Amino acid sequence: MKKLEYAIVDIETTGGNASGSRITEIAIIIHDGKNVIDRFETLVNPEKEIPISIFALTGINNEMVANAPIFDDIAEKVLEMLTDRVFVAHNVNFDYSFVRHQLEQAGFKWTARKLCTVRAARKIRPGFSSYSLGNLCNSLDINLENRHRAGGDADATAILFSRLLEWDYEGEIEKMIKKTAQDQRLPPNLPPDDFNQLPEKPGVYYFYNQMKKVIYVGKAINLKKRVASHFSGHKINPQRQNFLRDIYSISFEVCGNELMALLLECTEIKTLWPTYNRALKRFEAKYGLYQYEARSGYKYLAVGKLSKFQVCIHEFNSLYDAINILRNLAEQFEIDQRFCKYSKQEEAEFFPNQDIKILPDVTIHNDQVENAIEFLLSNRPTFAIIDKGRSADERSFIWVENGHFYGMGYIASDITITEPSAIKDYITPYKSNQYITHLIYAYAEKYPRKVFFSKHFLK
Repeated sequence: MKKLEYAIVDIETTGGNASGSRITEIAIIIHDGKNVIDRFETLVNPEKEIPISIFALTGINNEMVANAPIFDDIAEKVLEMLTDRVFVAHNVNFDYSFVRHQLEQAGFKWTARKLCTVRAARKIRPGFSSYSLGNLCNSLDINLENRHRAGGDADATAILFSRLLEWDYEGEIEKMIKKTAQDQRLPPNLPPDDFNQLPEKPGVYYFYNQMKKVIYVGKAINLKKRVASHFSGHKINPQRQNFLRDIYSISFEVCGNELMALLLECTEIKTLWPTYNRALKRFEAKYGLYQYEARSGYKYLAVGKLSKFQVCIHEFNSLYDAINILRNLAEQFEIDQRFCKYSKQEEAEFFPNQDIKILPDVTIHNDQVENAIEFLLSNRPTFAIIDKGRSADERSFIWVENGHFYGMGYIASDITITEPSAIKDYITPYKSNQYITHLIYAYAEKYPRKVFFSKHFLK
């Protein structure tokens, strides 16, 4: 059986992501588990400008790489040195993504088992405040010359790797280089225990950055499986790479079912506004149905954009929905269309050029408007969705009051609820919005047996 060998790699690049940046220098050190047996190092012409900020960090400028080989010229050599060896690097996914991408562009399909010396050091020598290469070298008295140059960093990583092999009494490295090891797919700054503690249950998970700030909130039917999906695959766009580098810890909250997880996710995103959550931020109600009384004494119904300083009768995600509701109310309650405003371009008050006698009686008209509003508000139902809880001895409740999401929570299965209002003592109130209401109503329509209206409550 062939002895396992390792390719310890370090690269310098024009930027932070493989899809839009290029390698400017590469060093590969071959290690047989005891000694260094081969080495390759070269500058690389990236065929694009090197930014000033990168020059300040690495000292590599455009003149230095002008006569260096392009990556295509060294691709076969790189592939030869990496083939059938474990790819080792400090923050391995960064180097691996660049090398894999540029080999692919050169016409070579290549994959390898990976070993991250950041993660290996965390396992074998826990307790350091920082696991950056520079700080580890200081802590472990490893000589680090030519910092931020491929050769210098690769040499230091090779020494670190040798020492980790010596200190690895529990066989952690052997476990980590298995192809199926989930640990190798985790972000470099995420402690494995944070992932390992995730249950295979429905719930909501939170990703935190180095400053303990929530940067992403997600929901899952299976927390462990869903979180793992964030770290699988080989996407190399800048957003994904920045996202993975920013994850320093994970927390979670188990929910009784997928709907409760979805509602909690929505409310948490609205409260926390995490940096990397974008999809749900689009589902903001933008329009409202308003009532106002003009100086003439006539009451108007108007559609307008939501404002923090005005209380609306009803919220809508789209202008179309708002206009449609207003038109239906006007038709059903025979409200004169001149007192219905469908857009801000219309005048704030209707002043007819015709005889005032053709206008409806103000009292009758205002009663019609009030009746329309009362009808709209009274059509908002009060009900609960009752479902399984987080364990066999509890149930989950979602409470909707007058058409709006009131809150949710859990109640022990042996507690009997006879009055609808009593459920409020057991649930956590949350702020409602139209998107959440839409989710609840869609679920209630799909699972009508789980819906209990106030007059048919638990007995």
